[in-house]
Amino acid sequence: MSLFRCLLVAGSVAALIALSPSYGADSNPVVNAPAGTVEGLSQGTLHVFLGIPYAEPPVGSMRWKAPVPKAHWTGVFKATDFGPACYQPQGPITNVYSEEPMPLSEDCLSLNIWAPADARGAPVLVWIHGGALLGGSSREPVYDGSKLAARGIVVVSINYRLGMFGFLALPELSKESPLGISGNYGVLDEIAALKWVQSNIAAFGGDPSEVTIDGQSAGGLSAIYLMTSPLARGLFAKAIAQSSYMVSMPALKVEQDGMPSSEDTGVKLMDKLHASNLADLRAMPAEKLALAAPMSGYIPWATIDGHVFTGQMVDIFDKGEQAHVPLMAGFTQGEIRTLRVLAPPVPASAADYEKTIRERYLDLADDFLKLYPSSNMQESIWQTTRDGLYSWTAVRLAKKQTAIGEPAYLYMFDHPYPAADKAGLHAFHASELPYLFGAFDKTPPLWPKIEATQDELKFSAAMTDYWANFVRTGKPVAATEPDWPAYDTTEAYMHFAATPEPSTHVLPGMYKLNEEVVCRREANGHVPWGWNVGLASPPLPAQSPQCK
Repeated sequence: MSLFRCLLVAGSVAALIALSPSYGADSNPVVNAPAGTVEGLSQGTLHVFLGIPYAEPPVGSMRWKAPVPKAHWTGVFKATDFGPACYQPQGPITNVYSEEPMPLSEDCLSLNIWAPADARGAPVLVWIHGGALLGGSSREPVYDGSKLAARGIVVVSINYRLGMFGFLALPELSKESPLGISGNYGVLDEIAALKWVQSNIAAFGGDPSEVTIDGQSAGGLSAIYLMTSPLARGLFAKAIAQSSYMVSMPALKVEQDGMPSSEDTGVKLMDKLHASNLADLRAMPAEKLALAAPMSGYIPWATIDGHVFTGQMVDIFDKGEQAHVPLMAGFTQGEIRTLRVLAPPVPASAADYEKTIRERYLDLADDFLKLYPSSNMQESIWQTTRDGLYSWTAVRLAKKQTAIGEPAYLYMFDHPYPAADKAGLHAFHASELPYLFGAFDKTPPLWPKIEATQDELKFSAAMTDYWANFVRTGKPVAATEPDWPAYDTTEAYMHFAATPEPSTHVLPGMYKLNEEVVCRREANGHVPWGWNVGLASPPLPAQSPQCK
């Protein structure tokens, strides 16, 4: 039962008044939330609230500490503009994902809300942006929640700390922590935002018991993080993971699965930054650290610390210890066409390709070459990396949720449109987002432009409907489109091609091969898993009894 309906039963007139927006002199909506009074914007039939702080600024001595909930403010907070993005590298516009420069700040832990003006107990979608845990922001134009909110749901988008600000681990940081741990600050930010939603969203017309988390790329990874973290239990009722990746995670203090400890990685980074200690790091300008850390080779990951995360994501799902919630998961057919840095170069000849694969995949080489033949090496290389990261993860999520009795819905986004196909970027990574958000006119400058034809608008409306109805009911339904069957025993999925087309058994053979590879690597204990596949793969560990 939603908070609003509970209050009706209780007859709390004062509480009901607090849940109902009032209006300022300029007709902007004003909400009296538990966090404080908020003034937003009227946007047709929607109320929009931008840049609401959910945590105190993590600056100075609070840099690299768990987020502290924002104190109740007095007066009226003007939620009429997006908050700054969290610190990240910014450069020239060079690829389809490059945005115009954004305002940056360490005081960046804010969220945005789009709500129907008449919302009462509406289901809630919490959107987590992508960007490799290194970049991105909820203020990116394509994440406009208006079209989804117009379907009768409340949409929330959040910022979280990125790069070394969000994931640095150090012995000094662990020592000053009451729990003896460090790292994972970006994930703790996401959890803090979800707690803010639980406490406040009813005032904006949302139902805190019907929250769905959703994210794409690193946002999809974040969705899996939240599904596996015990600290996030009970904060959401459904999950969506778009182009997520169930890669290996480092441990806090020991080398594990071929990865150095997070603390060791942090110490090496501190040395490269010419900092003698934590105090030196905290004194360095944020803009310097944001650029210097990735230039020094630092890659942000969540850390197995025994508190935020108790084990590898694959193990948590194997044990059925993940969040028991309905799930939607999927990937795009051409994930790597815009992420070519993740794929090795094409060998000089087909013979070289096959020789390398046989040296790396040993007894699985024949299975590999059937799936990824040398007849089209470039396409096979892209598909190998796609499947090692995204396709295998999506299918695994669907299988594991089905195994614990939860409904799971799988998709492959394979939609063609002229500008992308002409550029050789068919169904590239994140290409579903303008359709999901109905934001053809809000894509980055170099994004292949989508013409708002009748067919494209219809396709976009269908995707928005499927997502909104999953948030509402746990079933993705679009009124004028085919039913989307659950993955279940038939291994069903939705093929988003020219139109939505239900099908079964996506990419036959792909899951079995990649599952065996990951299982052998984990059993070996010295080899990470992720995009080190295909030509970039280390020799495959021997067969293991636990992989039967």
